[in-house]
Amino acid sequence: MELKIIKTKKDYHAAMERFEDIFSAKRGTKESDEADVLALLIKEYENKHYVIDAPSPLEAIKYRMEQQGLTNKDLAKILGYKSRVSDIFHHTRKLNLKMIRALYEKLHISLETLVKEY
Repeated sequence: MELKIIKTKKDYHAAMERFEDIFSAKRGTKESDEADVLALLIKEYENKHYVIDAPSPLEAIKYRMEQQGLTNKDLAKILGYKSRVSDIFHHTRKLNLKMIRALYEKLHISLETLVKEY
């Protein structure tokens, strides 16, 4: 396959098919090098055309709670008060700096996600 910048869906699908064919090539071979370059080209195309928005702080908190099997009561221990959890989930209170730090430290949610407006 001729390696070139992927500009169209047709090019993208052709690159994906070729990548699948040579994915398991032995390291150091011509096919392995081609797979490495194709992976970069495919990634570049996907980053431009298949953008996934970061979750809102609330979505990230709920997702992390689900992952870790946490309850609202567990979250209340992290944030300090049960009423804060309820207020946050009902959009009547925004996260303050202290809450953001606690969520970052205890739940390992990125700061960028936590400071995003919701």
